[in-house]
Amino acid sequence: MRTLGHRLTSPWRRSAAAVLAGALPVLAFPGPALWWWAWAALVPWLLLARSAPTGRRAAYDGWCGGFGFMLAMHHWLLPSLNVFTFVIAALLGALWAPWGWLVRRLLGGTPGRGRVAAALVVLPSGWLAVELVRSWQGLGGPWGVLGASQWQVAPALRLASVGGVWLLSFLLVAVNVALAVLVAVRRARMPAVAGLLATAAATSAAWAWPARPDTGERVAVAVVQPGVVSGRDSAGRRFDREEELTRKVAGRGADLVVWGESSVGYDLADRPDLARRLAALSRETGADLLVNVDARRSDKPGIYKSSVLIGPDGPTGDRYDKMRLVPFGEYIPARSLLGWATSVGKAAGEDRRQGSEQVVMDVGGGLRVGPMVCFESAFPDMSRHLAADGAQLLLAQSSTSTFQHSWAPAQHASLAALRAAETGRPMVHATLTGVSAVYDARGAKVGPWLGTDASEARVYDVPLAAGTTPYVRFGDWPVQAALLVLAGWGLAEGGQALRLRRSARRPSPEAPPARTAHGSPARPGR
Repeated sequence: MRTLGHRLTSPWRRSAAAVLAGALPVLAFPGPALWWWAWAALVPWLLLARSAPTGRRAAYDGWCGGFGFMLAMHHWLLPSLNVFTFVIAALLGALWAPWGWLVRRLLGGTPGRGRVAAALVVLPSGWLAVELVRSWQGLGGPWGVLGASQWQVAPALRLASVGGVWLLSFLLVAVNVALAVLVAVRRARMPAVAGLLATAAATSAAWAWPARPDTGERVAVAVVQPGVVSGRDSAGRRFDREEELTRKVAGRGADLVVWGESSVGYDLADRPDLARRLAALSRETGADLLVNVDARRSDKPGIYKSSVLIGPDGPTGDRYDKMRLVPFGEYIPARSLLGWATSVGKAAGEDRRQGSEQVVMDVGGGLRVGPMVCFESAFPDMSRHLAADGAQLLLAQSSTSTFQHSWAPAQHASLAALRAAETGRPMVHATLTGVSAVYDARGAKVGPWLGTDASEARVYDVPLAAGTTPYVRFGDWPVQAALLVLAGWGLAEGGQALRLRRSARRPSPEAPPARTAHGSPARPGR
């Protein structure tokens, strides 16, 4: 890698290489879904940052790599946000600048075993700190968290039940650091090998983890996916298509019927005719309906996206208003400053309103469900709180029709597998236009996906599960541990710098006066 570092003498070439290196991990996510690639995808980025001639250049390599990662992960936003996508990627990419500096500080030059051992813990902790900051809703939320690339790997999903997606991210970065050391630092390979063995042991232990107990109970959940409906009066024609598909579920023993996000484009208080039609569907199917209303409310100002439960007599009164809105898609942060985004893309012309609290709903047969809306399935804490509050089944109502032919629908559907594994609760991801998916309490698929070309209603036989996972019980402990590691390393580095500064200031002892051959002090010559 020293050879590569010397070759990249041009700042522009080095920056381009960093952008490409940062984009590589995206191949581990859907659509390519090369999950195994995530275990080595960071190595080129690590090797580039450690070869930086200065700490400032390493920080810039981190920034460029973060820009490449964010741009590649959100490339499907380009048709909607256009040039603003690059602005967002550049702003979020700056979060990796300290991480790039940290890579050079710990792995630059010829690090000894102590520095390599520290890197195996500190660098993954630094990565988790970056993921924590960018996971804030106002910065785009936790879309593309590195650990989410392992959504189809059974041992990884069992690890997620212990420490959530954060634990997976930590282990992935640790393995990448170990591989980078094996490639570039021959003298310190023992700590790297020890790190790889520790990760293998943790994964093996997860594989042997006792199976999460099933209660033996099963529920039949019908997912209604109308497909793409566009043109004039699309809301009305979509409702008609959803009504038609729901009637096909009648007589198939469904316990709950779920429609996707924005499946009802009118406030039901203003459209009692639609409320009556929904109630008739509930009676016909013998199941409650969970629809999603995207409309201006009649009882309070503003537009809300709300999960509304419909029974045989109409709306039951159970309602959940979406709490975490999509930046630029559903509201514009600091609209007075960033409102110009509406002139260059399809940003929200009017801000949606936020709900205030999560809700667990009681549907027929004593089943308790925890609804989320679209983007919220990316947040591990929301599903964890619903499980802790007694939800037996997690639900996400979503719509990615704007990004129908991109990687976004599959990426979004894959998140439900992680939320199921983290909480030990099955999860239904129901969309308007695909991809719709159902997962059991271990994160394994229940039946096939409904792809983006499907327009149908499908009934899934979903097993329920009991018990509480460590992640639900202890929360985001990997992130908290990572912050403690960074604080401890910072204190240690600060203490060492202080000792070196004091040592440099301490005066050296005076040399004794020279003596003659007889032992008497020599006199200075005239």
